[in-house]
Amino acid sequence: MSKRNSRPAGLPIVHERAAGIDVGSRFHVVAVPADLCDQPVQSFQAFTGDLQRMADWLTAVGIETVALESTGVYWVPVYEILESRGIEVVLANAREARAVPGRKSDVNDAQWLQRLHACGLLRASFRPGRDIAALRVYLRLRERHLDYAAAHIQHMQKALTFMNLQLQHVVSDITGMTGMKIIRAIVAGERDPRELAKMRDVRCKASTETVRAALVGNYQPEHVFALTQALTLYDFYQARVQECDTQIEGVLRMLAADKPVPSAPLPKARHRTRQPNEISFDVRSTLYQLAGFDLTQIHGLGAYLALRLVAECGTDLSRWPTAKHFTSWLTLAPGCKISGGKVLSAHTRKTTNRVTAHLRLAAVTVGRTNTALGAFYRRLAARIGKAKAVTATARKIAVLF
Repeated sequence: MSKRNSRPAGLPIVHERAAGIDVGSRFHVVAVPADLCDQPVQSFQAFTGDLQRMADWLTAVGIETVALESTGVYWVPVYEILESRGIEVVLANAREARAVPGRKSDVNDAQWLQRLHACGLLRASFRPGRDIAALRVYLRLRERHLDYAAAHIQHMQKALTFMNLQLQHVVSDITGMTGMKIIRAIVAGERDPRELAKMRDVRCKASTETVRAALVGNYQPEHVFALTQALTLYDFYQARVQECDTQIEGVLRMLAADKPVPSAPLPKARHRTRQPNEISFDVRSTLYQLAGFDLTQIHGLGAYLALRLVAECGTDLSRWPTAKHFTSWLTLAPGCKISGGKVLSAHTRKTTNRVTAHLRLAAVTVGRTNTALGAFYRRLAARIGKAKAVTATARKIAVLF
């Protein structure tokens, strides 16, 4: 009896004209199917001219889709150049690519990615369109400037403490109206506590006598110099935030230009209090035209958080078939590790998704309100704990969005 070849057949090819790119900081290795050219694996430097040449080569051999791993930020220029050439780019999560079993050590990384992508084993990560991606960059840059400015607020507080000026104990925020007037006067050379106390805003809860007593200090020149430096840097980053606001307003107006104006007027705002570090222009009206409805009517969503969600996810959520897919992408859905009919784990996955972090903060805030979501949060917090209540409430807000 002759032995038959028991070698199993390979996986079916889903994408015949698929390529894989091993992204690096200095060079990229590209692999295409062996039957398309004589040299199916080639290396290209990370310079823009080499990336253009790589795109020309992929287009010449007839590549229709390319897979690459999200390695740091080195994939961004590769993604954008290939996308501009009309090639479908699949940004694969490195964790999912490593989870596929195979003898990866025997093949090149690019060849392994090409093989997995050709067989349809890689799932594309979400990346918004070009305009939404630009809006996201401006918002993230704005938040980074605010983080840098917050560090210099701490430097101002430290300098005031060295001079024994107890300003942070008599005003709720030293960057408010009263605090900034007094700090700028001190930097300008004013030392009389009576004159400094006159700068107290009428809305300040502390009395003029209390403010005057808190401003009797030990004005050493080195500490005044440190306060001056911290104030200058704080003003510098505040100016950069204003520049970001201008860019954000321009992108939003461009996105909403081709959208029809809603027939119904903009609903009345739920909250009239001014939030710290909020956008310097009217976000609600622009978002109302862009999305077609007022997102701030959802409990827990303010104007800035609604803008943050739009910048991260866009207004076209068709990439997620249902709300359950959307909450699963946000890692707000329970896990499903089941074996033999037994639930092994239902914990949510860890994530660095910025949208998820904002939704969790919104859930904590809405838990203190007299709303249906607030009652839902408090009911779950009393029954299963605050941590799980935050996740469940954040999921509800995401579903409403």
